[in-house]
Amino acid sequence: MRRVAITGMGTINTLGHDAATSWQALREGRVGIGPIANIPTDLLQVKIAGEVRSFDPLAHFDSKRLTFLDRVSQFALVAAREAIAQSGLDFRSDGRGERTACLIGTGIGGENTHDQTAKRFYAEQKANVHPLTIVRLMANAPACQVTMEFGITGPSYAVVSACASANHALAQAFDMVRSGRVDFAVTGGSEACITVTCVKAWEAVRVTADDTCRPFCKQRRGMVLGEGAGIFVLEEWEHAKARGATILAEFAGAGMSADAADIVLPSADGAARALSGALTDARMAPSDIDYINAHGTGTPANDPTESRAIRQVFGAHADALAVSSTKSMHGHALGAAGAIELVAAIGALREGVIPPTANFIDPDPACDLDYVPNTPREKSLRAALSNSFAFGGLNAVLALRRA
Repeated sequence: MRRVAITGMGTINTLGHDAATSWQALREGRVGIGPIANIPTDLLQVKIAGEVRSFDPLAHFDSKRLTFLDRVSQFALVAAREAIAQSGLDFRSDGRGERTACLIGTGIGGENTHDQTAKRFYAEQKANVHPLTIVRLMANAPACQVTMEFGITGPSYAVVSACASANHALAQAFDMVRSGRVDFAVTGGSEACITVTCVKAWEAVRVTADDTCRPFCKQRRGMVLGEGAGIFVLEEWEHAKARGATILAEFAGAGMSADAADIVLPSADGAARALSGALTDARMAPSDIDYINAHGTGTPANDPTESRAIRQVFGAHADALAVSSTKSMHGHALGAAGAIELVAAIGALREGVIPPTANFIDPDPACDLDYVPNTPREKSLRAALSNSFAFGGLNAVLALRRA
């Protein structure tokens, strides 16, 4: 098995339109959640989200290209451009395109197109819909658009597993590079889920907060939707070293599991199997991990369940772990959540600063770990995990080592 390097990273989310800006906000503990501004809110009870603000698509794409792009694909392309530029790789040269995979996760796909089409057909009673509706809303559109822009001709597809989509995509891309099936991968997740119908749907589940996101806190009232993308370039380690690439972190392992229990209620045992699987895959002991970027949605059910799973796997070492949920700052971006959170985990490893769990008031006795409340913490880190646990009981945990 080959070692895998992360040599490129890009993101767009409510905290910033690039990785450097986003990481600076994360390491300072700044909250991007605020009043919804991009859609009408008169029919909504929940009027807050982690929106991508001040985003002008015409600053990134010409008008002809935009006719093919839902907001979810726009985000994926913006993040992919940044990640690939940082990596310094050209997939159109030296036959690299055939040796490159493109796996991009999304929980919903082209939700803006779906929402606008439904409004046009049902509310406005138009007889026809836009002829590019399908190619805009299909879940594989972000991956397809990235392959076309960068000449990636290797195995490429979408991964759809709700809130674990990005981590599942990253894990599969990692396996492809490690096994030698490909030498490079462009991978991550994208989501643009803040539409009237999607927000209403989440309201109906009764898991959304109307004030802010307070993971692991006694006063938590639920999750807050976010949006954006995180894209990464993975590369065979020796190739990256030989060409003098900057290695952001080592992608060391991944663990995946299914609860096979309940469609919405999380299972500590299922999450624990994914955590243990990531450690085993990375050949790490529990004591090797210094930081966990938690799934940490801020819902009544998730946070104590995740805390129990961490204790189940880490035993006494759980008390030495720093655990934080950056969803408290950027919201829950569903299928892109794990990718945006991987930006936080890489930043923490590289700079020795743990982003906090923001908005924290009082501890919950059922959540008894060190959640780095409110204030960033300086700490030298050797290795970190990043958790994603989805509706349907689908779990994916990534393991990173400091490069």
